[in-house]
Amino acid sequence: MSADDVALTAARRRIRAAYDPELFAETGNKLAELLSDHMAHVQASGSAVLNWNEAEQNIAYAEATLTEGEVSDADTLLERFGRLVRAMLDRGHNLHDPRYIGHQVPAPVPIAGWFDAVGSVTNQVMAIYEMGPFASSVEQAMVQRLGERIGWQADTFAGVVTHGGSLANLTALLTARNVALGDVWENGMAGGRTSKETPVLVVHAESHYSVVRTAGILGLGTRQIVRAELDDFGRIDPVRLDEALGRLRAENRPIVAVVACACATPIGAFDPLVPIADVCRRHQVWLHVDAAHGGSACLSRKHRHLVEGLDRADSIVWDAHKMLFVPALCAFVFYRDKEHRFEAFRQDAPYLFDPSAPGLAEFDSGLKTVECTKRAAAFGLWGVWSLFGEQLFADMVDVTFDMGRVFHEKLAEAEDFEPLHVPQCNIVVFRHIPDELRGAPPERLGEFQLELRRAIIQSGEFYIVPTQRDGIGALRTVIINPLTTPEHLDVLMETLREKGRMLLRL
Repeated sequence: MSADDVALTAARRRIRAAYDPELFAETGNKLAELLSDHMAHVQASGSAVLNWNEAEQNIAYAEATLTEGEVSDADTLLERFGRLVRAMLDRGHNLHDPRYIGHQVPAPVPIAGWFDAVGSVTNQVMAIYEMGPFASSVEQAMVQRLGERIGWQADTFAGVVTHGGSLANLTALLTARNVALGDVWENGMAGGRTSKETPVLVVHAESHYSVVRTAGILGLGTRQIVRAELDDFGRIDPVRLDEALGRLRAENRPIVAVVACACATPIGAFDPLVPIADVCRRHQVWLHVDAAHGGSACLSRKHRHLVEGLDRADSIVWDAHKMLFVPALCAFVFYRDKEHRFEAFRQDAPYLFDPSAPGLAEFDSGLKTVECTKRAAAFGLWGVWSLFGEQLFADMVDVTFDMGRVFHEKLAEAEDFEPLHVPQCNIVVFRHIPDELRGAPPERLGEFQLELRRAIIQSGEFYIVPTQRDGIGALRTVIINPLTTPEHLDVLMETLREKGRMLLRL
């Protein structure tokens, strides 16, 4: 045999070893064992919430594993596999610990991960129906189910899944831009307009930063954002919105869309969608609702009133990887009028889309999203819904929203805590103000909140996040683990007091 033949034989041997079904079974059993042990340990708060290591340490460890060399036998490979998985768990973030009450990223239903794994292992990618026929079908089934829960009639609306709420906002607002500005997709933003006719985007003053990014990406420019004025509860004021749209119309300024929130990120404020929809209809303006977090209130009899009027939006974003408690990323874009489903991208790609089967284009997600190749993101949601039913999702919304109310009551009853709003959901913003800081300048009080937050997350005892209210530092919790109880919140407050005393002694 030539040297090349020897090398190819060795290459094939290594490839067969990597694809060996028996090895896959052994590592799969090991993975299930490690993950189930991890879930039991973490849900019992048996370790740190955040396994804190400096970035340089984690990078060095990850790099070191790359140089260990080829494994020569199955037993060693299984041992190394287990070690690598344990490193991922031991150095990661434990969102399933009930003391995780930080970002708007949930402790997902664990079984959802198995359904996602099927799509990942078999690489059920999407862009055209024939590449991922069942993945495409599952996505459309979930689009129909959730759209009906929004309040629309079957076959009148359309939707698609994207990789995250930021991309979902971009996709929906790209559609709004194309509808509002006519030939802009083909001819660009100039289109013969004068500087006085520059299009604007009217947005909730505290909308997610992805909306501002979208204005830049779409060529509108971030300076063409008009921030809608808010009421005392952090919601768009419909009267002042009406006045703002009237002024813009009088100035002959094209309005791409109004962006409302259900709910806004900072304090979880739900905009009054019914009067906002009335205003938008009167001025003939596209209404987009960023319901990435709060859309799931549609499934709750107790909290559905928070999204009354959502069905009147022209487009909606709803993240399943938030309050539907499935792994990231799985974000839905909805259009009230199904005729808008292809407006984001008006182009042909004959090497992808088969003209001999034009009906399949309805199920080709590549015609509706930025992504061409796209992971089968809806498998986890479909699997959990099919196993446990719709009521589980309503339960998780009800329990976590109720914990927001409970936490606010505890903060209000404590002399050394200051809740900064009345929560409408599971987002609660507050400050801890020990006696030593009563009457302190606002700047010092804000600095203390940030110091306190850093101390608590590095200790691993809880995970919360920083924010600002009125320009002053504050603490923000999102109770997005349905296993969190009032007792955990009591311990959080005591832990904040303890860390505060330590900081003030320094």
